[in-house]
Amino acid sequence: MWLNKESGFAEMDRLSKARTPFLFIISFEQERIFAKPLDALDEDIFYKLEAWRNYPAQERTGECTFSKSPVDFGTYKKALDHVLEEIRAGNTYLLNLTFRTPVESSFTLKEIFTYARAKFKLYFKDQFVCFSPERFVEMKGNTIATYPMKGTIDACLPDAREKILSDEKEMAEHVMIVDLMRNDLGIIGSNVTVEKFRYVEKIQAGEKELLQVSSKITATLPPDWRDHIGTLLSQILPAGSISGTPKKSTLHIIRQVENGERGFYTGVFGVFDGNSLRSGVMIRFIEKENGRLFYKSGGGITIDSDVNSEYEELLDKIYLPF
Repeated sequence: MWLNKESGFAEMDRLSKARTPFLFIISFEQERIFAKPLDALDEDIFYKLEAWRNYPAQERTGECTFSKSPVDFGTYKKALDHVLEEIRAGNTYLLNLTFRTPVESSFTLKEIFTYARAKFKLYFKDQFVCFSPERFVEMKGNTIATYPMKGTIDACLPDAREKILSDEKEMAEHVMIVDLMRNDLGIIGSNVTVEKFRYVEKIQAGEKELLQVSSKITATLPPDWRDHIGTLLSQILPAGSISGTPKKSTLHIIRQVENGERGFYTGVFGVFDGNSLRSGVMIRFIEKENGRLFYKSGGGITIDSDVNSEYEELLDKIYLPF
């Protein structure tokens, strides 16, 4: 079922060159890849990418209980302090620090997937589910577009929009990710353009509403891009918004400081319909391990990060978007 990095991207190339519509799922480190034609998907794999979906919408029935047992503050602070040391040493400038949190819910993973409100959703064989607000890339016509998200604030705070847009730490973090994604798109395309810089969207985070800051970056693809989608994606993964910059040294630090392997969390999934492609970043992610549920969440760390604010952001991102 799972392919390794080399064979996985090669299979994506084969399917795209044949213009076969297919679903792909790529883990954070790209060590496991799933690529299968849409007409051959198993009955326990469901996806939604904005208007593209392979299941009927349903209204939620019944109430859902949900509880979390997050990492303690001291453990989180130790990891963040390690990251700050690496930043001072020049080994990273921005690192997305994440932790996994044991959670309990009266809903199954399938029910969570069905009722969650999100633009990008994936349910895979009762193993994991994600309900993500973040696009990765779109490819249509001769254009690729990416939409990195960096910057979150509680929408109920007074002047929340103005606060998040004027926050110097959030601005610096966002600028670094936009610069990284510009460079990534420049690897596989030309005429790289930041079309929209730091626009604000509202998302539902359980009972809270959050404001999320994004940008839109585009580039022109080579005329034959549909012949080698796997190869193109392999050159720009992992997504910069959920790893950091520079990528190579930042990934090494992530492996040292986080409390578990990311696996498919912060990987990407998407659909090629034979002509165009949509994909999402696998954040807002729950996985099942030995019958227990674990929620993975985190946020970007820069030299200006405040440990209390970052810890609160990690907790705020552990929710069900009903």
